[in-house]
Amino acid sequence: MAVYTEVTDDALAEFLELYEIGRLVAFRGIAEGVENSNFSLRTTDGDFILTLYEKRVDPADLPWFLGLMEHLAAKSLPCPLPVRARDGANLNKLAGKIAAITTFLPGIWPRRPAVAHCAPLGEALARLHLAGADYAPTRANALGPEGWRPLFARCAGSADTVQAGLGAALDASLDAILAAWPDNLPRGHIHADLFPDNVFFLDGKISGLIDFYFAATDLYAYDIAVCLNAWCFENDFSFNITKSRALLRGYQSVRPLAEAERATLPVLCQGAAIRFLLTRLYDWINTPDGALVTRKDPLAYWRRLRFHAQARSEGDYGL
Repeated sequence: MAVYTEVTDDALAEFLELYEIGRLVAFRGIAEGVENSNFSLRTTDGDFILTLYEKRVDPADLPWFLGLMEHLAAKSLPCPLPVRARDGANLNKLAGKIAAITTFLPGIWPRRPAVAHCAPLGEALARLHLAGADYAPTRANALGPEGWRPLFARCAGSADTVQAGLGAALDASLDAILAAWPDNLPRGHIHADLFPDNVFFLDGKISGLIDFYFAATDLYAYDIAVCLNAWCFENDFSFNITKSRALLRGYQSVRPLAEAERATLPVLCQGAAIRFLLTRLYDWINTPDGALVTRKDPLAYWRRLRFHAQARSEGDYGL
C-alpha cells in the first residue's frame, strides 16, 4: 500500500485551484510503491498522477528530480512530465506535505518479465543515459557505495535474526565489493531503481519509465547492474542468461560499453545486489507489524549476491 497521507476533498479542491488542468472528475489512491503517497487524478483535461512526498525523500532533492524528468521528457524519453502551476511552480503543499502533479503514462508493467521485455529495456536505459548527459545539475548517490557501510551498521545487530550468520557474511561481502569497486568508469545521471514495476509496456513497446526518486549521478554500468538483478533472475533465483544477453545487446545497440565496464560487471552486480539487500534488510527489521508497507524479503538479494560473487567475467552475463 502506498498511501500514507489522507487527502480530504476540501484540501484537494483548494490544491487544484493552483493549476490549470480542468475540473476534478475522479481521485483514488494507488496501492503500489513504497516510498511516497500516490494518487490517480482525472480531470476534464485528462489523467494525471498526484504524489505526496513522504519522509524518505529529502525535500532539497525534489527540484533536481523534477528537473531531470522535465529534461528527459523534452528529449522524448517516455517519462512523466511535472505539471507546473499557474505561477510556474512544480511543487506545492498539500495535506502538510510537498506535492507534485505529473502527466499520466499509459501501459502495464510486466509481472513476469520475459526475454522480449529485456532488449527494449536495455535500449531505453541507454537512451536515458545519453539524454541526461547535458543535464548540468548533479546529485550524489546516497545509496551508492559510500552509503552501504553506514546502512549496514544500522541493521547489522539484527541481521542474524533473518538468517543465521547473515551479519558476518554481509560484512565480508562488503569488504570484498568495496575493495574492488571501480572509480574510473563513465558516469552521468542514472535511474538507479528501474525495476519492472517502474517500466510500462504498451503493444510490446516501452510506454513509460517512472519513479525517478532514487536517480543520481553515478556509474552508467551500475545502472545496468541494477537492471540485471531486477529483470534477469527467475522465481527460483536462477540467473537467466538469455534475458541478460538481450538486455545488454539492447543497451549496446544505443550506447556501446567500454571494455572496463564489461570487465567489471561481476563486481557492479554484486554492489547492486547488496544495495537492495541492505535496504530490504533495514525495512524488514524496522517496519512494525501492522504497517501499511509490505516488507520485501532481503534474502532474495542474498541469493543474487551469491550468484554474482561466483561470476568471473562478462561472459557469465552473456557478453
